[in-house]
Amino acid sequence: MDPLYIIKVGGNIIDDDQKLKSFLTEFAKIQGKKILVHGGGKLATKLAQDLSIQQHMVDGRRITDAETLKIVTMVYAGLINKQMVAQLNALGSTSIGICGADANTIVAHKREHPSIDFGFVGDVDKVNTSMLLTLLNENINIVIAPITQDANGQLLNTNADTIAQEIAKAMSKNMDTTLVYSFEKKGVMRDVNDETSVISKIDKEAFTKLKEENAIFAGMIPKLDNAFTAISAGVSRVIIGDAIELSMLIKGESGTTIH
Repeated sequence: MDPLYIIKVGGNIIDDDQKLKSFLTEFAKIQGKKILVHGGGKLATKLAQDLSIQQHMVDGRRITDAETLKIVTMVYAGLINKQMVAQLNALGSTSIGICGADANTIVAHKREHPSIDFGFVGDVDKVNTSMLLTLLNENINIVIAPITQDANGQLLNTNADTIAQEIAKAMSKNMDTTLVYSFEKKGVMRDVNDETSVISKIDKEAFTKLKEENAIFAGMIPKLDNAFTAISAGVSRVIIGDAIELSMLIKGESGTTIH
């Protein structure tokens, strides 16, 4: 099967123009078929504050009311997505920017929770792999914003890490898929304050042991849970590490590889 790289870039990189430029330059250098999934950074929160639209977070997740949905759709699927596409095209890396609602790329449903109403937050049901394959086979890179829709056409705000994982799982049936979670950290570290403490490789047994020893920063555990879910569903490997070192991550020369 042909190789495919699905790369998710985190918010802190998006918030820094210079770091984002460096990351996109690295992304453009990667040979072969690739999909970039991005979050929204702090711009949506700033815009909401400027418009006096109060924001609510529960366990790090944004409650998305009707007014907030308008903002995240404009910022994520509009400004941020198109800025990335424009920069990639300028680098000679032909790209198209979409969100999950375009061509039914990602169909989701409104999140159900026994005690919290997350508003217009979506959980993924289905990925339209045939549409993604059509673009990839034309050698077009795909840049995906984390806005999805349900079966009735309602837009939903969906976690970008989850979107990257779900796309990787779906595409692994057709391609040899590598999923990369790139952000501002060097990888999974034993000590979050020590960049030399990166764990280069983790399998399921090692992950269980590290959790028992409380040897992993708690905020990294959801990413690792996502990683092992992806591996068990057929994704070849998952890499977690520094977005600015993307070329090295792909080669296995930095970051943490999950297998």
